[in-house]
Amino acid sequence: MAQILVVDDEIGIRELLSEILADEGHSVRLAENAAAARRVRGEMRPDLVLLDIWMPDTDGVSLLKEWSGAGLLTMPVVMMSGHGTIDTAVEATRIGATDFLEKPIALQKLLATVKKALKGPVAPQKRPLTLEAFARSPLLKDLKRRLEQAAARTPVLLLRSTSGSIAEICARTLHTRNMPWLDLSATSSPLTREMLENASGGLLFVADLAALGRLQQMNLAFALERLEKNKLQLIAATTRPLPALAEAGWDASVLARLGEVWVALPQLAGHADEVPEIAVLLLSHLAERGEAPLRQFSSGALNVLRMHGWPGDWAELMATVKNLALSALEDEISIEDVTRVLQPDGPPPAPAPALPLLDQPLREAREDFERIYFEHHLRREGGNMTRVAERTGLERTHLYRKLKQLGLNLARRGEE
Repeated sequence: MAQILVVDDEIGIRELLSEILADEGHSVRLAENAAAARRVRGEMRPDLVLLDIWMPDTDGVSLLKEWSGAGLLTMPVVMMSGHGTIDTAVEATRIGATDFLEKPIALQKLLATVKKALKGPVAPQKRPLTLEAFARSPLLKDLKRRLEQAAARTPVLLLRSTSGSIAEICARTLHTRNMPWLDLSATSSPLTREMLENASGGLLFVADLAALGRLQQMNLAFALERLEKNKLQLIAATTRPLPALAEAGWDASVLARLGEVWVALPQLAGHADEVPEIAVLLLSHLAERGEAPLRQFSSGALNVLRMHGWPGDWAELMATVKNLALSALEDEISIEDVTRVLQPDGPPPAPAPALPLLDQPLREAREDFERIYFEHHLRREGGNMTRVAERTGLERTHLYRKLKQLGLNLARRGEE
């Protein structure tokens, strides 16, 4: 029969489930918390895991996410909770859980769920998004090289950004697949030597130092002292300067260690010309993971993305691309689709000033100006080609030819 791992902090529930499952002929291993579950998962590959959500060290959803991110979710996982909500069940299912049991668990419900989970196929592991996906972007290709070069020389690497960074993408790039991944931001209990030993050879991650509470700061200090012993790499990001963290009460020795080697993460606002290529690669990645239909951007849509400015930086761009992939009605994402997502409360603002055009060769500057000019009138007239022709003083055939040359061919829709 199957090897089943039961993870629950209540001894009574662990023993009860163990007896029931053993009576059915299954081999059962028990874990009282996430640290013990990590250890057992490292020793064996269970055929099924029954995982409690509310545990004292790391909650079950965070542990599920950790296993998924490290490529260790190779078995069905059924979540259990006495305080379950629909939102929690949906989140766990999105991460990779196969089912959800609400406590108190009825005998027949338990057996039926276990039987179903063991018979059903395990969803293939989705590879996390890394900088490998952006090999065609010079900006991110260069960033990847810098990260790998720095990480090869130090166990502690600080990622500096201002907001909405791609810190986790960078950390996933440096993480060795199938090795432990421990997010210190999600650890809500004191870190132990055993937890670090179980993560040996893996990567510790902090999404934003500024968001850590006092306990998590102590956990970070504890981990820093034991990185080399446990062959661990620490990748920590911060949206605030280290002196500001010192003013907020952080330990000076911890900040000194964190600030020894750092890499500044690029901001989209300074790399507008990279945005179209990055958006295309993000869209392709979503399709490859099965998270969105296969789509493509029109040239006009990419130009609108390029001119947006991205005040929300990387997080805004990634959310926008996913929204467009899921909400566009046609296979080709149009100017109107992008406008709808970026400007949900009204018409888009006027195009950015044309001053940067002055730095370009005349031919490219003229072409960019024409593209901005026609995009403005297309937005203003809602894609009505008759009115655009009147506004621009062009005969309609000439207008279509010009739009096609500029990559703004709108396929003669909504004209009258």
